[in-house]
Amino acid sequence: MYPFLRLLYQDFRHRNDPPLGIRDIHESEHICWPWDIDLWMELNNGRTLTLYDLGRIPAARRLGLLAVMKDKGWGLTVAGSTTRYRRRVRAFEKVKMKTRGCGWDHRFFYIEQSMWKKTGDCASHVLIRSAITSTDGIVPPARLAEAMGLPEDNPPPDWAKAWIDAEAVRPWPPFQD
Repeated sequence: MYPFLRLLYQDFRHRNDPPLGIRDIHESEHICWPWDIDLWMELNNGRTLTLYDLGRIPAARRLGLLAVMKDKGWGLTVAGSTTRYRRRVRAFEKVKMKTRGCGWDHRFFYIEQSMWKKTGDCASHVLIRSAITSTDGIVPPARLAEAMGLPEDNPPPDWAKAWIDAEAVRPWPPFQD
């Protein structure tokens, strides 16, 4: 089940935080609860992505994205991601999550997020490819940027571009019997 109560808590917790610029970092704290763990007694990889949602949504509000989406009747979707896991997060461990915009191209915008342990070690890092949607399909990021008063051009960093380029040559649909 989606952790709606945790999302409401994050929204409440950050309700008075100042607005963010597109590359500014939103920080939030999260606990790995027993229902977040897998058979190996660590944060489940699928739940990790759900927890990253809990960092993105308050960050989107602080950026002014949610207000623009509401005004225009737009939606938000994840269109792809790549995750790097490096340190285990165990039950009851607290992590600090960092979320920031990473740029956009002609079709998608990119968000970078990481989880940090109290030891200072990065537990995981994700690059999210996201899209704003309307009843007509995907909203071009340039149109979103204009609505938010941002520069039309804000390319992702080279390491993100390398992933974007690799995704462009990945076969779709995937293999079939």
